[in-house]
Amino acid sequence: MESYILISAFFIIALVYSSVGFGGGSSYLALLAQPFFLLLPETIKPVGLLCNIVVVTGGTIIFYRKGELIWKEIWPFLMVSVPAAFVGGYWRLKESAFFILLGVTLVVASVFLWIKPQAIVSKELSLVVKSGLGGAIGLLSGLVSIGGGIFLAPILHFLKWSTPKRISALASAFILVNSISGLVGYFSAGGRAVDWRFALPLLVAVFAGGQIGSRLGSQVFNALYIRRITAVVILIAAVNILKDHL
Repeated sequence: MESYILISAFFIIALVYSSVGFGGGSSYLALLAQPFFLLLPETIKPVGLLCNIVVVTGGTIIFYRKGELIWKEIWPFLMVSVPAAFVGGYWRLKESAFFILLGVTLVVASVFLWIKPQAIVSKELSLVVKSGLGGAIGLLSGLVSIGGGIFLAPILHFLKWSTPKRISALASAFILVNSISGLVGYFSAGGRAVDWRFALPLLVAVFAGGQIGSRLGSQVFNALYIRRITAVVILIAAVNILKDHL
């Protein structure tokens, strides 16, 4: 029964998140980290990253084909985030520290999700700001096994960096490369092999949900309502995690 609940939930999460350019890593982790599932970080981390990769790969390809991904715009965000995500994935946190950091991260993520995106006024950011943002979010991404787009996108909306579509495209690519880098870091540090009997059904579910969601996009879903409903759900999950580990 627990497996069916997880598979159904992962499908819905992937469908909803991919429709607004995210991978869903924060919600996968929020769900897997609930105390009643009794899962260890060694199980949670690679599954969350693999699900991210499966979901955002399709979205990234779609954004690229539509011309929304422009290399000269995105490389400054990636050049520091990729090695930082590797370091974060390589860094082995104690179990209690991992769950506390994850809980705090999810609380912050819920706040970022609730904030309404600013009006479009494309502003150029310096190389230092872009690489600094990418590096800081990349490190956090590796540590708690999320892609980081859930932080990067709201910050760029707040800074009025570009159009919503360009920001979603960058977030998608950012999540993809950081998830891969964090996963490589995790295994380089001797991380436990993936339990494919547990992971494969979840990966199939998020693949199906991600393909549907990335094609539907905002044509069907109201992005702001999705973000705010998700923010409430993540906040409740975060409080439950922190309550059990503080």
